[in-house]
Amino acid sequence: MTLLNPHRPLTDRPWQDPGRDPEARVDALIEAMTLREKVAQLCGLWVGTDPDGPGVAPHQSELDNGVTFDDAVRHGLGQLTRVFGTRPVDADEGAAALARAQRQIVAANRFGIPALAHEECLAGFTTWGATAFPVPLSWGATFDPALVEQMAARIGAGMRAVGVHQGLAPVLDVVRDPRWGRVEETIGEDPYLVGTIATAYVRGLQSTGIVATLKHFAGYSASRAGRNLAPVSMGPREFADVILPPFEMAVLEGGARSVMHSYAEVDGIPAAANRALLTDLLRDTWGFTGTVVADYFGVSFLKLLHGVAATFGEAAGLALTAGVDVELPGPKAYADPLVAEIEAGRLDEAYVDRALRRVLRQKLELGLLDAGWSPEPPAGPVDLDPAADRLLARRIAEEAVVLLKNDGVLPLRGPRSIAVVGPTADDPITLLGCYSFPAHVGEHHPDRPLGVQIPTVLHALRAEFPGADISYAPGCHVRETGTDGFAEALEIAARADLVIAALGDRSGLFGRGTSGEGCDADSLRLPGVQAELLEALLDGPTPVLLLVDSGRPYALGTAPERAAAIVQAFFPGEEGGTAIARVLSGAVNPSGRLPVSVPRTPYGQPWTYLSQILARASEVSSLDPTPVYPFGAGLGYTTFAWSDLWVERPEVPTDGSAGVALTVTNTGDRPGVEVVQVYLHDPAASVTRPVVRLIGYARVAAEPGRSVRVRFDVPAAVTSFISADLTRIVEPGDIELRIGASSTDVRGTALIRLTGPTLVLDHTRPRHCRVTTEVR
Repeated sequence: MTLLNPHRPLTDRPWQDPGRDPEARVDALIEAMTLREKVAQLCGLWVGTDPDGPGVAPHQSELDNGVTFDDAVRHGLGQLTRVFGTRPVDADEGAAALARAQRQIVAANRFGIPALAHEECLAGFTTWGATAFPVPLSWGATFDPALVEQMAARIGAGMRAVGVHQGLAPVLDVVRDPRWGRVEETIGEDPYLVGTIATAYVRGLQSTGIVATLKHFAGYSASRAGRNLAPVSMGPREFADVILPPFEMAVLEGGARSVMHSYAEVDGIPAAANRALLTDLLRDTWGFTGTVVADYFGVSFLKLLHGVAATFGEAAGLALTAGVDVELPGPKAYADPLVAEIEAGRLDEAYVDRALRRVLRQKLELGLLDAGWSPEPPAGPVDLDPAADRLLARRIAEEAVVLLKNDGVLPLRGPRSIAVVGPTADDPITLLGCYSFPAHVGEHHPDRPLGVQIPTVLHALRAEFPGADISYAPGCHVRETGTDGFAEALEIAARADLVIAALGDRSGLFGRGTSGEGCDADSLRLPGVQAELLEALLDGPTPVLLLVDSGRPYALGTAPERAAAIVQAFFPGEEGGTAIARVLSGAVNPSGRLPVSVPRTPYGQPWTYLSQILARASEVSSLDPTPVYPFGAGLGYTTFAWSDLWVERPEVPTDGSAGVALTVTNTGDRPGVEVVQVYLHDPAASVTRPVVRLIGYARVAAEPGRSVRVRFDVPAAVTSFISADLTRIVEPGDIELRIGASSTDVRGTALIRLTGPTLVLDHTRPRHCRVTTEVR
């Protein structure tokens, strides 16, 4: 244990000298600290919470130690939790309050160390008045990493402007069961799509100096029956092949500086106590040097929910030795219980020093240890929802809208009368995800305005079609079961030339919504009585355009056979209503593609496209899981011809690369975007493999009559998988590269034989196909 007189005056502060070696600065600071001062740097503090109120999260009140701010900071403080995201606060007032808190923290501890401030930023900075961007499922639908990177940079700029240092995003969980409430927070059901989009987000956020935090490491999305925090039953092969690759990509290629452990327990081992995951793999193998932070209350959950610790002290020891550096959101286990464990000799103080070194190194990198650091907010007002950000939010929403069916009714050309029916048509919250501020926190403050302008779908349609007679009836509520509104809805539908049925979800948290954290579904039937309303509208005399705005895919009844058109949006954000209207009018040619499959029936889950032969429809089961719209599907308002498939050579060594190319021609009458997707099919492998798996994609824009030659250089390494002995290998043998417009719409197949020995690969392997395009 460190022996030091805590009252010794500190006349020399080498840790504040930016001219010294960084490691020497950290060493000097650790050497000067008492145990209490060390442990204080490993904790967050959630300020501004109401112990008597409903709270933002479960367990918030019961795990609040009731410690005052002054008491909490007298030994120092590691992090400030959600200064902006706990209650409505104006950006300038919040920045000033944060600066005051930082001055108090700096003055209270002997070393003048400020706290690192973190906030949520999953679909924009989760604070009052900040741009509410589309949710990650919409990011996946764009198949556009570059656009997501731009968005993340704008989010980071806003956070940086008010004094925030760390963002708790992105989510890299791969969808394994669409009934899970947090599907809206994910990017999709394919690990390659998730990895490429999330890595782009990391780069964008960190380009502004904000620390990106990868969530949730790992396995969280595979909970049994899609229930939040339920145990995970998954073998090590599937875990390594499906769950881990996005995190690996974001760490090694994105340079992510923080990772948040998940709430999951996989095969009986909670992530917060999993040394093999948090240390052996993440640090020793992947070389991660940042901080591992706890998901909120996750360390305490080792005692309260997982039952692997008898006391909070034991929980602290398990998490700290596994590799959790910072307890969030506030001090519980990493406080007196942790100090008691060390003082009793049950835990080596070296583990505290290990975590402390990572925390201090990150604060040093952020400039928080420099003598000249100042918490003062910028001069002048801060606008967290500028016009440029709203325009970017609209562009993302436009690219994310997926046209699933069109019998020619779209785009709408001067409609005379439209009946807009459905509970999501005129409710701005239905355009937002559960981690947007209005849905996440704002609902606890109904007396406050939303903070941003959110045109509803109904409002946007009336603006987009000023000459049309547009009537409206909600018909029903999103989740309630009353049908009293059916009669009015059917009446206005019968009088109109077209019905737009606006159905879907209203996001919330922990049972307060139909989608979102803790809002799991028992089936994929549209919530409430919306399915009944849809069938009643389809039975009527007027063509129906089905518009689904949701956080997960839903079965759509007979609409795939009977609706005139089907449009899917995934919580498209504050500009989502305008984006949808522009797609319907034809001002925008839709280019979104499904990041998750749309089921044919609401039952028989879980299922994703990433399935083996035995998981597909067969004669040995009466249950057919085939989706009505598969992963990667989506239409536009122009047509494309695919031709001239070329394969560089039919045989490639297992350490080589295969070149394939084809020509995509816009044969329609308007500019458009085709999303060319490359899938791997391995006819015979030493372990069972998914029938197809995405390994590359490209958004290809072309003017009418123009052609684009698209080439993919495919390293044999991207065909690798986890073998029976849990090593990653490339096997010799025949493979098929299926190039298509979706996971089932194959436009060309390149047959290639991999030759040579079985190749064993590690985390340094190539992960991407190189894509080149040439306009002709």
